[in-house]
Amino acid sequence: MAESRLLLAALALLIAFNYDFVDANKFYDECDIPWGPENTWAEGDDFALSLTNSTGSMLRTKRQFLFGSVQIEIKLVPGNSAGTVTTYYTTSLGDNHDEIDFEFLGNETGQPYTIHTNVFANGVGDKEQQFKPWFDPTTDFHNYTIFWNPSTIVWFVDQIPIRVFRNYESIGIPFPTFRPMKAYSSIWNADDWATQKGKVKTDWTQAPFIARYRNIQLNICDCYNQGDINQCSSSQNWYTAPEYSKLNDEQLGQMQWVKSNYIIYDYCTDYERFNGQMAPECYQPQY
Repeated sequence: MAESRLLLAALALLIAFNYDFVDANKFYDECDIPWGPENTWAEGDDFALSLTNSTGSMLRTKRQFLFGSVQIEIKLVPGNSAGTVTTYYTTSLGDNHDEIDFEFLGNETGQPYTIHTNVFANGVGDKEQQFKPWFDPTTDFHNYTIFWNPSTIVWFVDQIPIRVFRNYESIGIPFPTFRPMKAYSSIWNADDWATQKGKVKTDWTQAPFIARYRNIQLNICDCYNQGDINQCSSSQNWYTAPEYSKLNDEQLGQMQWVKSNYIIYDYCTDYERFNGQMAPECYQPQY
């Protein structure tokens, strides 16, 4: 009888383990872990990345794409997150890469995070805009979306547009139009610059620093070869419809509200940094 009870208990543990393993595969179906797998874990559609004083961690979509919408819900590191950076971005591989960035710069307890955005095209970046969130991003999940089509890039927070970068290739301004990307997220230590320009260092007694994720959604055009590039660039795709070529009136009002109240840095107004030689897109309509 004792042996029977032990066998049943072992069987129950095995079933529980297999259930968790299958459940976790919902996440691993979409992503792999190129860096710090020991600092990641998943439960159903939820997963987490963590940072310790030995390593951070990164996730990456298995699918490669050209244009579409990538979105995820993130709950950022709570408490004293100074020195840490949690990222969510898309990037191509190789030289002269294209990249669209969300970066979340941690801060001391009670101080707001910085939402840092940037775009690289043909290897050229230095197009940062930064915002303070109008909510506490550590107490609940919030949706962060990157929308990208041949004419525009839009960064959304909880479906509110905070930034637009338009395609002005016609006047010589690089725009990401032909390099397929993957979506990434990571958490890493950047206390040499992330918080008050490096003045506040990471407090490792607070480790591990944990960012939590759920509800990854990839509404994208899969792209792996020249034929895919041609198809993804076609005007027949959903993201090239006229309603996605520019913000509507409600969205314009939302973005103006964000910029009036929460923007804290704009490269287009940093005359000292660029010695008055501002990027040409700064003189073009962005909406």
